[in-house]
This record gives sequence, C-alpha cells and structure tokens, in this order.
Amino acid sequence: MTTFWSIWITVITLGSLFGCAVLLIWCTRDKMGVEEGVDMGHEYDGIRELNNPLPKWWSYMFWATLVFGLAYLFLFPGLGNWSGFLGWSSSDQRVTNVAASQQSIDSAQQSETLNQYAMELKLADEVFGKTFKSLAYTADGKALLPITEIAENSDALKVGQRLFLQNCAQCHGSDARGLLGFPNLSDTAWLYGGQPEAIKTTIMQGRQGNMPAWIDSLGKDGVTEVTSYVLSLSGRKVDQQEAAKGKTRFVVCAACHGTDGKGNPAFGAPDLTDNVWLYGGSRRAVEATITHGRMGVMPAWKDVLGEDKVQLLSAYVWSLSNSK
Repeated sequence: MTTFWSIWITVITLGSLFGCAVLLIWCTRDKMGVEEGVDMGHEYDGIRELNNPLPKWWSYMFWATLVFGLAYLFLFPGLGNWSGFLGWSSSDQRVTNVAASQQSIDSAQQSETLNQYAMELKLADEVFGKTFKSLAYTADGKALLPITEIAENSDALKVGQRLFLQNCAQCHGSDARGLLGFPNLSDTAWLYGGQPEAIKTTIMQGRQGNMPAWIDSLGKDGVTEVTSYVLSLSGRKVDQQEAAKGKTRFVVCAACHGTDGKGNPAFGAPDLTDNVWLYGGSRRAVEATITHGRMGVMPAWKDVLGEDKVQLLSAYVWSLSNSK
C-alpha cells in the first residue's frame, strides 16, 4: 500500500472514532436548561417527552467499544501500513511463488512469529500429521504403502477425497469430472498415463502441455482438412475428400499423436480416436485447437502437500477410474 493510501485510511479511521467520541460526549451533557425528568412540552400520539439523559449502561458500553476499537487498531494491523504492536499477520503478503511461500512459513514457524497461516499449518501438522503417515506408510513407518493397497482402505480414501476437494476440485470439479480445459479424472482417458505411479508423478511434479499452433504451417485450408481427418478418427461424419487430404497432412501431427492417432502418454498427447476432447469436441473447438494451439499447466504439489498426502491423493484419484 502506498504512503498516500496508508495515511488516507489512518486519518479516516481515527477521525471516525474521534467523531463518535465527540458525539457521545455531546449527547451525555444536559443542554436543555431544565431539571431532569421535567416535561419538555412535546407530545406525539399520547406520548410525552421528558428531559431524561442517555442510559448509563448504554453510554458505558459505547465507551467500551471505542476503547476496544482503538486497542485493536494499535495491537493488530488495521491503520494503513501499521503492522501492530503484537506483530501479528494473517500471512506473508510478499511471497510470489511456492518456494518463497514455503521458506516464509518455515521461518515464521521456527521464530514463532504471529503469522496466522504458519501457526495454523503447524497446528494442523501436529494434529493430523500422524494420521496421514499412518494411512500412507507401512506399520514401521519406513516405506510408503502401494497406491493400490491404499485404495482398498476406506478410511484412506476418505482422507484422499478431502485432500482432493481442498486442493483439486477448483479445476477438476468436486466430482472429478473436469471442466473445459481440465481433464476428467473419473474415466480412462489419461493424457500422461493412468497407472498408479504415473498419476503420482503427475501430482508430485506437475505437467506442462503444449499443443503448437499450426495455422502458419498448414494454412486455413490445411487446418480444415486436418480437422475433418481428426474428427473421422473417432467415427464422426465428415467430408471424406477433406478427410483424405487431411490424412496426408496429419504426418506433422503423428510425431506426438502417433500415426494411428492414439496419442502418446510420454508427451501427454491425447488419443484422438476415443471421442474424448479436453477443449471441446465440436468441429469449431477442434479447429480452434489446431489453428491456435493449446497450453495447459498442471501445478506441482510435492512442496505444497508432501509425499504422504500425495500418496493418499493419488490412491483416491486412481480409485475413481478403477472402482470395483
């Protein structure tokens, strides 16, 4: 926050509290010039107005709220850039990436500063850390349990589901069926492989998918022809002449998707024959993908969750498409 806005907020906040105090003092003083309880000569609907002061309990309560407000503003952040006498903060607002965030959290926990986010993470680890490890590791705590074995533990799956809802549902949906541009995790169409360890690698390390734009290489007619051929691979009705021409041009796509169009998990290249489309399966959507390309990013969760939580999360995700 700039110095100007810091001063602006401070002046408005303290000015409002000061104004309330002045108004309260003015209202508690008898300015009528008559004795307390005397009829003021005002009547409405049979109700007479008497010269009665504000109730003491109300005045004292109002003063207490003003004192509390001032104390809070000086003890905690609230006046512009003022950090408060206690040094409390909700989180470190200076961080710009996961590594810096983790470093800030570790530093706050070691120095026991009043960083609310760091304190809550430490408390959560103390309370729930043993549970995560007991579900993810062998009895002696020396090795991680296989993902397939964890998937047979209903308690572990419940924990994995909660981890999914907290960290993954924003993109993949609470039911894991995905959204436009975010894969459906409940089917068997995996970009980088649906084996347990492949899923874990995806979650741990993240993925970066890059579909290049082909408009410059193929031209408008070439994009149209390749689109027809790609749609035909999944049994869609297309112009056969366009599809035939598109097949000869598909050689530039085969390097990633394979000559049969069934994709390659090593590159994250999708299978074009299963009629499952990450960015939409309409002709217009497929044509846009070929024309402009696509760029997808799956963030790495290793440093955010830790390997024990990732193991539980992987078991839950794997179970979605491998339920008995």
